[in-house]
Amino acid sequence: MTPYHIPAAQQQALLALGAALRARQYRFTTVTPATQARVLARVAEPQTATLRDIFGWSRPFAASAIDGTLLALMRAAGVVEEQGDQLRSTLRMSTLAGEWLYHSAYPTTQADAVFFGPDTCRFVRAMAHTPAPAHGPARIVEICCGSGAAAIALARRFPQAEVIAADINARALALADINMRLAGVSNARSCYSNLLNQLDGQFDLIVANPPYLLDPSERAYRHGGGELGIGLSLQIVRAAIERLAPGGALWLYTGVAMTDGDDPFLRHGAALLDEAGLRWTYEEIDPDVFGEELETPAYAGAERIAAVWLVATKEN
Repeated sequence: MTPYHIPAAQQQALLALGAALRARQYRFTTVTPATQARVLARVAEPQTATLRDIFGWSRPFAASAIDGTLLALMRAAGVVEEQGDQLRSTLRMSTLAGEWLYHSAYPTTQADAVFFGPDTCRFVRAMAHTPAPAHGPARIVEICCGSGAAAIALARRFPQAEVIAADINARALALADINMRLAGVSNARSCYSNLLNQLDGQFDLIVANPPYLLDPSERAYRHGGGELGIGLSLQIVRAAIERLAPGGALWLYTGVAMTDGDDPFLRHGAALLDEAGLRWTYEEIDPDVFGEELETPAYAGAERIAAVWLVATKEN
């Protein structure tokens, strides 16, 4: 893992900045990269930039456009960069389900960018509407945690459980830790792990919103690998089969490129789950996401990319 550490003073500044934005009733919903690019193509004046322009749309801004207290906190946190006579935040903040969550600024071109977007919203919403395992989960892990949004939601829903937010991206783990502290959840922690390989024992609930696209740059937050991007999702299914406690459940949100009506993730995943004797349900929760990807060579034969929700339960 590439070392990445936020010094203590910068952590405190990030927490203070987040609290200040919350006190100012800041709100922002992060959109897809394609929509963000369209919005940013519109003319905007740095001198009149709003908090949403600065911390949501990643627009350049003039120092005079922001409250001096916020700018001082941004400088102390090391999240402001100079672009000529203008400034720019190197982090975004989104609001979701009553939380304020840091993640990477747009564009997310870095190999270790921290993902947040409409998939995060659908994932957290799907979890909220899914019944808990029959017995209250005592040990929960989120694989590919990114910003830690799902881990925070689970920590609130199951306050007696231990919740682990796992990722291979050190920058994501650092921001997830900040987001957990900002949320004030004491039963969640971030932990480096490649899938579940660095974690011990069994889990009552395993959740994941893994990368599922074929990314030419193979950025960790985006590239799923395998057949049309389903490789990592299938690895998570295999890991869950091995590490779920009796009565435990896997909640998996992912995307699948459909070709001639065929769902390759369902085809392969169902075979794995049936062979292992797990009960499962599966549904498309959005039939058409990231349509712009169909214009790339990797998806030349695909007809659409669907967001799907898999719930699999291990027998007692």
